[in-house]
Amino acid sequence: MSAEQRKKLIVLMINMFIAIGSFGIIIPILPAYLQSIGQGGTAAGLMIAIFAGAQLIFSPIAGKWTDQYGRRKMIIYGLVGLTASMFIFYAVDTIWWLYFSRVIGGIGAALLVPAIFAYVADITTMEQRAKGNSLISAAMSLGIVIGPGIGGFLTEYGLKVPFLISAIVSLVAVIFSIIVLKESQQEQAEGIHYDDESMVKKLGRSVKMPYFIPLVITLVMSFGLMSYESVLGLFVDNEFGATPQEIALMITATGIISTIVQLFVVDRLVVNLGEEKVLNIFLGVATVGFLLSIFASSYVLFFGITLIIFLATSILRPVLNTLISKLAGREQGFAMGMNNAYMSIGNILGPTLAGLLYDVNIIYPFVLGLILLLFTLMTTMIWVKRSPKQPKLGTPEKV
Repeated sequence: MSAEQRKKLIVLMINMFIAIGSFGIIIPILPAYLQSIGQGGTAAGLMIAIFAGAQLIFSPIAGKWTDQYGRRKMIIYGLVGLTASMFIFYAVDTIWWLYFSRVIGGIGAALLVPAIFAYVADITTMEQRAKGNSLISAAMSLGIVIGPGIGGFLTEYGLKVPFLISAIVSLVAVIFSIIVLKESQQEQAEGIHYDDESMVKKLGRSVKMPYFIPLVITLVMSFGLMSYESVLGLFVDNEFGATPQEIALMITATGIISTIVQLFVVDRLVVNLGEEKVLNIFLGVATVGFLLSIFASSYVLFFGITLIIFLATSILRPVLNTLISKLAGREQGFAMGMNNAYMSIGNILGPTLAGLLYDVNIIYPFVLGLILLLFTLMTTMIWVKRSPKQPKLGTPEKV
């Protein structure tokens, strides 16, 4: 990559890291804070569902705006939404205002995420795109790791201090983007009609797109990961008597593994094997991981299996983004918006169904994830076999 490309990617990585990390700051103290205002598990679950729901509803619209009005504006507006959400969270204690703040945050995320990945597509060639998406995904993973750690440290200065710091850091990202970030879309793509389709119609149109199967894989992967994560702490506590420190160690280790893999491994795998082979291989690895988790007999063994699952998904995420981007042509914003929408569907359904199944039998969430991954693996293998091979394009795109 050229120096100019690297500079732009660094700016995008900083934005993504700050956005994800600023939200991660509040994770460790959210249960204690909700308890302090007379709320419990139901409110905690709704915080996740409302955020993901707003992101789902707004993602197709955000994708259209990304193509229509430019990447830079949507990135800045997305960061403004996340910043406003954090300031509301800090300023109020009323549960309905807190829910409203999650709506604003979900809309901000819907604007931000597809615009960033569309920006990456604008400034990279086909060969460079996997590397670019891996770097952005690594910034997300690093934010997930560092954010909660900072949040836990800040609670020593007050229960609401992490909310304020999160809002301020997010505001810095807004100012940083306004000053530094330049528009990547040199001209509006011709031949694209910016109609006012509803989300349902957009989802219906996505079925006809060449990247529909990668969208389905994104949904299943998000579903499986969120269902896995939502019951992870409860499961290792009930099944193996894990301490809070052991649970925290597991979450941190998976985040570190994800970051390392996305920084140093994904691009080499894609160059040597191609996106389709990587999809098949690591969907298989994730499937085996879910199967083994059902039979894990100790915390250490379950820890190791969890690392395998997160290693596989940390490779799949940027590869899926790259494959969708390559198949999307000029409608990068729409494609990334739909990618975000399908991911949000998984983020809503995963924790909801996992919680219901966990109350029936603690192993059922993993069984459901295994069944879905097996179905997805078979579907992907058939799709890869039938789909035409993607040519290796060497012509640089606009930078």
